[in-house]
Amino acid sequence: MLLNIVSSSCNEFHPTKNAAGPMISGKMSANTAAQRPELPAASIAQDAPTAGGGPHIRRRAMPPTRTTANFADSWPRLTCFNNRTGAPTSQNRFRQFVNCSNIIKTSLVALAILANATSCLSQSRDRFAEIRRRMVAEVIEAEGITNPRVLAAIRNVPRHEFVSGALRARAYQDTALPIGSQQTISPPYIVAYMTDTIDPQPDDRVLEVGTGSGYQAAVLAEIVKEVYSVEIVSTLAKSASRRLAKLGYDNIKVRDGDGYEGWAEHAPFDKVIVTCSPESVPQPLIDQLRDGGMMIIPKGQRYQQSFYLLQKEDGQLKEKKLVPTLFVPMTGESEEQRRIQPDPRHPRLVNGDFEIDSNEDGRVDGWHYQRQAEMCSEKPMKGPVCLRFSNQEPGQLSQALQGCAVSGRNVAALDFALWARVDSVVPGPSPTDFAAVVIHFYDSVRREVGVHILGKWRGTANWQQTRRRIPVAPNVREIVVRIGLNGATGTLDLDDFQMMPVPRR
Repeated sequence: MLLNIVSSSCNEFHPTKNAAGPMISGKMSANTAAQRPELPAASIAQDAPTAGGGPHIRRRAMPPTRTTANFADSWPRLTCFNNRTGAPTSQNRFRQFVNCSNIIKTSLVALAILANATSCLSQSRDRFAEIRRRMVAEVIEAEGITNPRVLAAIRNVPRHEFVSGALRARAYQDTALPIGSQQTISPPYIVAYMTDTIDPQPDDRVLEVGTGSGYQAAVLAEIVKEVYSVEIVSTLAKSASRRLAKLGYDNIKVRDGDGYEGWAEHAPFDKVIVTCSPESVPQPLIDQLRDGGMMIIPKGQRYQQSFYLLQKEDGQLKEKKLVPTLFVPMTGESEEQRRIQPDPRHPRLVNGDFEIDSNEDGRVDGWHYQRQAEMCSEKPMKGPVCLRFSNQEPGQLSQALQGCAVSGRNVAALDFALWARVDSVVPGPSPTDFAAVVIHFYDSVRREVGVHILGKWRGTANWQQTRRRIPVAPNVREIVVRIGLNGATGTLDLDDFQMMPVPRR
């Protein structure tokens, strides 16, 4: 969950303990009627099996680097001659010796600089490669992703190339990051989850709705034959196309347009992946999915969405509800057709007693980006179950999130109440690694304008109720509620979580 919400390029809304606040990932898909000219295609190159007979991954052809051999070939050569005879003079021989000595010294210095730069570049590439390997092992595989093609693609794609230089140090955290135009790049786990769900194959042609900075498209392009990506934000579409081409991806085409319409000229597609949320599935996307194909899409109300896996058989869609999520809305035609709008004057929590699990997958409905959370029937405070967070690794995520529209013009404060039970809870290594309920407030451009903490638990204690009234600033337009251990270790149980608005007079 984020807090710099995404748009039709769409990414997910995922605050995490590592971020200054939650962020929404994605972009909006949206409005354009007339078809715009295609941008230059980005690229990937030759197919090559991985060493040891691993998963089939498309390798990018990298530009040649200058070697010390051709660098030496470019050294200047100096010869001094007698003006009358044309033979080298003794004086000129001495000057030649001095000049050549200086050239050699200069060349040796240049070689040393080149060698040092090459070494630093190699170390830098190796450093990012090792960080990606650890991220895949500790975040992606740990959360149950096992598809070798997907894991190899996440290891290969340099996520730091898809964020600004100021954010490169955070590129391999499992969190959404801003990419400009009020959009974000989705967390690595969400990208891996969506990719894994559609089971990409080497011969697949995939439609992506919501390019963003191009990271999801790059991950897909490592595996499949062709990726066609539509982005509503013109500046993002252009920059993503340039970035992907620079990185060597030549099997990705990016178009500036409304993702609701898909890309009919290149249909049908074997797979469709949508990174923004409509209320219902756009008919053009259904029409452009080939028979036997699959689509993953986050759909539902503005702040209550779930991933759905759609499979097309004999022209009909079979729909399977997956896990809760939160993406920015698909704008344009899709948003114009939205029937249920949020009510920011009367905000409320959904499934605050944690008892609803409509698809019986063991995850509570209404709360997204759940990590190390489960429904627990061990002596709940109220009803048949409570929500339990458990973590044994300091700093590891254990959380759940929920977003909600709130109008600071109409709501002066929010009254919160919940029950908590803790067992051996110890804060983690980071200042933000503590068991708590954290409320993130955002304005109309999804900029964080406040953070409040409700409860901050540690040690061992039976059920206790926490109550607090939290003021709402007039410029607030939405909130994200983050609950859990948030990097602390131990066990935290929560039950009967309530939120009531206090009207502004």
